[in-house]
Amino acid sequence: MRQAFPFAAIVGQDEMKLALLVTAVDPSVGGVLVFGDRGTGKSTAVRALAALLPPMQVVDGCRYGCDPTRPETWCDECRATHAKKAPKARRVAVPVVDLPLGATEDRLVGALDLERALSQGVKAFAPGLLARANRGFLYIDEVNLLEDHLVDLLIDVAASGENVVEREGLSVRHPARFVLVGSGNPEEGELRPQLLDRFGLSVDVRTPTDLDTRVEVVRRRDLFERDPAAFLAKWQPKEAQIRRRVLAARERLPSVEVPAATLKRAAELCMRLGTDGLRGELTLVRAARAAASLEGALEVADSHLRQVATAALRHRLRRDPLDEVASGVRIERALAEQFAP
Repeated sequence: MRQAFPFAAIVGQDEMKLALLVTAVDPSVGGVLVFGDRGTGKSTAVRALAALLPPMQVVDGCRYGCDPTRPETWCDECRATHAKKAPKARRVAVPVVDLPLGATEDRLVGALDLERALSQGVKAFAPGLLARANRGFLYIDEVNLLEDHLVDLLIDVAASGENVVEREGLSVRHPARFVLVGSGNPEEGELRPQLLDRFGLSVDVRTPTDLDTRVEVVRRRDLFERDPAAFLAKWQPKEAQIRRRVLAARERLPSVEVPAATLKRAAELCMRLGTDGLRGELTLVRAARAAASLEGALEVADSHLRQVATAALRHRLRRDPLDEVASGVRIERALAEQFAP
């Protein structure tokens, strides 16, 4: 298996890295949409984060990676098999599953296992990509080019956390909770609003314009490809440091408080920007709480709101045909007005 590039060794792209760490601490934030130039480390960062996270416990023999410590989230097979006896557990790497643009609906949600049906005459279910991604990451490159019927499926599953398959006499329901990560180039097409709204955070990545940064990116990548083992060993201490930080933040998260004044400022910011619905406030508060937990704080402050506001609200702004200013600039402008001394 090919080694992933170390997360700690990624040069720049601070907004993208923070967004991924926030979702690693609190998956309920809702995933990350990364739009920008090709070759800027989007897929590298996702795989690096998954490799950084510690292995997870799964029910031994479960095809969906159910959590042995949370019976309420088990699939039907685990409920039936382990109703009276605690299951054995094993450790596996956090999955990162790629959804190709040309994937069929059957490949995504699962379908009848034709091999078993033909050879054994057994009507069995063959899990799809959603099953493999459970409790991990589902990565979609060029997400803005994804076919509409797959977009509709993803919207349903992302909202419910379950994949329901009713076809060919099969009736299967299994957990499908994953961090949805999409990337793409906005010049190649827009993302459907329904799916856009399902991403908690949205970040822009651009090709570095600073000479020293570009040189350092190339230097590190070259060292990694020439001798992956030595490069990984060099960055292992910093990787371990980030891993400990994420684990500590997960444990601390339930204790992090959001003061009433901070909630009010979050709502005022969304009103000032004219965001639709209340999902913006909810995502902003959740992301700020996770950012505070990453810093070791037990209370969300204005600095945490400002840290994540652009990523949480960038894709939720109404378009003003008379205002050519980018959404990120509009948010920065609103933040400056909101938190003016």
